[in-house]
Amino acid sequence: MEIYLPIAEISQNIFFLLSIGFVAGVLSGMFGVGGGFLTTPILILSGVPPAVAVGSEANHIVGSSLTGFLNYFRRKNVDIIMGAILLLGGVIGSASGVFLFRLLSIQGRVEEVISFTYILFLGSVGIYMLYESLKTRKKKKLGSLIKLHEHSWIHGLPFRIKFRRSKLYISVIPPLLISYIIGVLAAIMGVGGGFILVPAMIYLLGMSTQVVIGTSLMQILFVSITSTIMHAYINQTVDVILSGLLLLGGVLGVQMGAFVVQRVSGEVLRMLLGIIIVCLCLFLISELVIDPKYIFILDLLQ
Repeated sequence: MEIYLPIAEISQNIFFLLSIGFVAGVLSGMFGVGGGFLTTPILILSGVPPAVAVGSEANHIVGSSLTGFLNYFRRKNVDIIMGAILLLGGVIGSASGVFLFRLLSIQGRVEEVISFTYILFLGSVGIYMLYESLKTRKKKKLGSLIKLHEHSWIHGLPFRIKFRRSKLYISVIPPLLISYIIGVLAAIMGVGGGFILVPAMIYLLGMSTQVVIGTSLMQILFVSITSTIMHAYINQTVDVILSGLLLLGGVLGVQMGAFVVQRVSGEVLRMLLGIIIVCLCLFLISELVIDPKYIFILDLLQ
């Protein structure tokens, strides 16, 4: 069943859009990520213009993140103070990213920047998650003590405050910088940024895994709201029909993700996510390397 997307100016299968929204929702519930790192490139590869995919996906992330955030908030697994600091940096970064997106669009470079940014970050994060999960599994088999993080120069920075829910006493500077960068990425790539934020909060800041997912979803929720409003107003790239179908699938998927995460070990989940990210990165690289003109010429010769 096809449906016409007025802003994207193409037709897409309804069940295809619902399915990728559902998968993004499952990832949101399982890992505290918005799922845009997977959904946005799939939309682009399916023919949706990159600018529309980015703007519409930001709107979809709002719905799935809200559902996940409320689930974790009811379980008291959200650090409100840390979330507020992350939100401050994220909103400023998101606003900066939207204006940068506009500048790139005017210069006609936005598609290249989105593609290369995805390859860079997906490749880096995917490989690291695979490495970390395999190392954790090996340590468990050997019975070694597993440390999620070690104290470094980051923990000695000034302006330290106590985050009671996370049981941390650290500077506000690292969370602000991390969330600012993620806010910029959210606007340019159409992602919530959780696939970077979650590992950063665990391994750099030292937050407990139980609190990370809910706190990440809080930041993703409000940063995505900012990105959606600004993309709609400044760039006019939010397709309501597209994001609505993604949202419907995402709200259903996040419930499934929250259910699954309670029954599968953390390192197995991270390993699976890492495999998905690396495979998607390789596919995007192939799309850039393989020139479709050669395929067209071969068809003509036949």
